[in-house]
Amino acid sequence: MVRSTNWVGDAVMTTPAMGNIRAAFPDAEIVVVANPLVSELFSFHPYCDRVIVFDKKGPHKGFAGLWKFSCELRQENFDLAILLQNAIEAALMATLAGIPRRAGYRTDARRLLLSHGVPVGPIEKKMHHTDYYQKMLQRLGIQGGDANLRLACTEEELDWAQEILGAGDWVAINPGAAYGSAKRWFPDRFAETADGLVAEYGVNIVLTGGPGEKEIGQDIAAAMSSKPLNLIGQTSVRQLMAVLASVRLLVSNDSGPMHVGAAFGVPIVAVFGPTDHTTTSPKADICRIIRKATDCAPCLLRQCPTDHRCMKAITAADVLVGVRDLLGDR
Repeated sequence: MVRSTNWVGDAVMTTPAMGNIRAAFPDAEIVVVANPLVSELFSFHPYCDRVIVFDKKGPHKGFAGLWKFSCELRQENFDLAILLQNAIEAALMATLAGIPRRAGYRTDARRLLLSHGVPVGPIEKKMHHTDYYQKMLQRLGIQGGDANLRLACTEEELDWAQEILGAGDWVAINPGAAYGSAKRWFPDRFAETADGLVAEYGVNIVLTGGPGEKEIGQDIAAAMSSKPLNLIGQTSVRQLMAVLASVRLLVSNDSGPMHVGAAFGVPIVAVFGPTDHTTTSPKADICRIIRKATDCAPCLLRQCPTDHRCMKAITAADVLVGVRDLLGDR
């Protein structure tokens, strides 16, 4: 059993570690336990055989729900649990499920619940997240396999995306960020950037994001001179994956879809403000990070308590410079 993380971006960044697990245990059945959103990432994936959904907002709510779910896991007779999630809940789940070997970082006061605990020091805390997960496995003697991010779509999903997008080159604009408003660049600047891309490269623009970001998408579409395809809140995670796998470029805040794009090898221009690009930047070969050094960043806060200067300092012209670095002249 592999207990995945709870955020889409973090879960994508665990895929190199999952590749290590697959390489170390090629004949084992590897089952991912994840929340409903993250579970979609792994419903078709080469590094796992099955996904079991743990829904804390539904049937597995509260301790009674955790107990019920753990009893269900007990019936699986897992012999090893690898806990990529840092929370004590993950270790408690594995313990209640009677899994004899429980491996993970000694975080969140769960040391006594782990049979194979890995200490976390200052070095690990400063690592890029992909390296952080792989470091834990290395300390357990689990290594090998592909070190790259990896996601997979079915042919049917890619055909669907092609039908939705149609002909031509497409650039995805991902203006949301689930963690909080502090990570979001401004809609009018995304709109200016999108219009610049259309004018300079003749591309089509598709807006991507989750249901909670519909208003942002409407604001961007209203501010644009050209007409985008607004898919914000209109796709499942799997459909979003297929769309991002099909575009020529992704312009995004630090977000889950940014990492999804990186897993498909899409060139990325990523806007960073309050978050630390050294730990959560896209693990991609073709990428430009757009950020401005300010005295208060990275603060890692969900909402900016002052004037959002780290984001205000970034202009559409700055982002378009990053685009030109990746795509060249018009």
